Amino acid sequence: MARPEKVRLGDLLVQQNLISQDQLKFALEQQKRSGRKLGRVLADNAFVTEEQISETLAKQLNISYINLKHYNIHPEQVRLLPENQARRFRAIALEERNGMLLVGMVDPTDLFAFDEIARIVRRDIDVAVVTEGQLLESIDRGYRRTEEITGLARELSEDLGDTYVDFGRLTATAGLEEAPVVKLLQTMFDDATQIRASDIHIEPQEGKLMIRFRIDGLLHLQMEADNKIAPALVLRLKLMSGLDISEKRLPQDGRFHVRVRDQGVDVRIATCPMQYGEAVVMRLLRQGGGMIGLDKLGMPAEMLKRFREIIRRSNGMVLVTGPTGSGKTTTLYAALAEINTIEQKIITVEDPVEYRLPGINQVQVNEKIDLTFSRILRSTLRQDPDVILVGEMRDAETAQIGLRAAMTGHLVFSTLHTRDAAGTLFRLVDMGMPRAIVASSLQVIIAQRLLRRICGSCSEVHLPTPQEGEWLKTKGVPPDQWGGLLQGRGCSNCNGTGYRGRMGVYEMLEMGHEMVEAAAHESPAHFMQMARQHMHGESILDRALEQLKQGKTTVAEVMRISNQLED
Repeated sequence: MARPEKVRLGDLLVQQNLISQDQLKFALEQQKRSGRKLGRVLADNAFVTEEQISETLAKQLNISYINLKHYNIHPEQVRLLPENQARRFRAIALEERNGMLLVGMVDPTDLFAFDEIARIVRRDIDVAVVTEGQLLESIDRGYRRTEEITGLARELSEDLGDTYVDFGRLTATAGLEEAPVVKLLQTMFDDATQIRASDIHIEPQEGKLMIRFRIDGLLHLQMEADNKIAPALVLRLKLMSGLDISEKRLPQDGRFHVRVRDQGVDVRIATCPMQYGEAVVMRLLRQGGGMIGLDKLGMPAEMLKRFREIIRRSNGMVLVTGPTGSGKTTTLYAALAEINTIEQKIITVEDPVEYRLPGINQVQVNEKIDLTFSRILRSTLRQDPDVILVGEMRDAETAQIGLRAAMTGHLVFSTLHTRDAAGTLFRLVDMGMPRAIVASSLQVIIAQRLLRRICGSCSEVHLPTPQEGEWLKTKGVPPDQWGGLLQGRGCSNCNGTGYRGRMGVYEMLEMGHEMVEAAAHESPAHFMQMARQHMHGESILDRALEQLKQGKTTVAEVMRISNQLED
């Protein structure tokens, strides 16, 4: 292919009536100040989408536009162009086509990049236009660190020889960046961040070490290595998090901070002695990447409107319920971020502090020194707060102080492990709280679950199995509504799982006058009946079935949620 000609992107977009002359002028001024690419500036200001820019360029240059969301990349082809150059030139090697190497480029008119890529791959190249966002995601997937991690684990195993770790020697060299154990951990964090893993599990087994990543709620095997390297990894992680390296018989908890690809990541670590050595689980909390706005949670519009009104009240309790890993903390932080103003004093009591929020006073529980939820909460009330977040209502004392605070002019947010919104009141009563106080203190109960999304790159029509069909009929979804059901086939975009990302499904029980009266009623069945009437058609399962009919999730996922609710 001949080298593409240089075109003036701004003029081209104006000619196509995609942006105005004034928008172009504004974007060019911003480009001068920031040094960013013009296309990036235009997209960030929502003047035009990345797809529109790419399609316009492709049309003008008479070359292909490739939507990488629907493209199954091949790592062996991708790696023909080293990762540093791929990121620098915003390009990705895609496939062999007509004796040439097809390369996707964000800006095919960058003649220097075109020449450099051809020189590096030592091939004639053909180019196609791709969007920057999709390109960066594809680069993250294509340059996975699996082989590098395996190689470093082998290097560490050889470095240790036939014996287990020399603790004195490893401690002395723990600060050396070139130490195999350090390089292995750095590469592991890098890979986990690239594929959006929420947790890393390091698990010693008989004769091997298993390392797994949790992605979208499910564990995936990353690699297996010689169990000999496990003590070295655990020791290094303990040093990083300030844990007692001599204590291997008791569980320990800690945290540390790492920078991965210019991104800050807080790591919560928990060790536990197992049969074949210490197991480690690390929760990765990305700074800046973990906070989601209320409007991005996926709440239905009417529910979101009412919830926003409620969290602006001056007193009462807001409870978010659901099992571990259902996104409760994300919902609470989104609510706090919404009401975090200079006029409000907000104090959080957490175990541990998951996200750091500017302008908010956050306290971390420390059971070792008797810094418990209830003790901190008592002290917090003397700090003149307007809003208090209690990470979890773990015991009767914490619940009692929280409810009392809600009744005396404070807005209190907290979480509870209950199956659904209706059962939450009885959970508090079972903890010894007077029913009348619970009913009058509660403003709203949100119950939630997380559903995995079908991968947009490999979704296809799914005909329900006989078992799924029978279940759908019992839930009011007849066969004539099965035509739009989808599932993911599995591709490079979703690591073969058929799913990519998750979404929240919610139910909300607002404690208005009727519900408060029902809660004070002697019969629990009366309250449950009123609650079900109040949320008729708007339960978690109803919301999940809506997402299923819209082709956003699978029958298997909704059945999983249903089983949780019915347990």
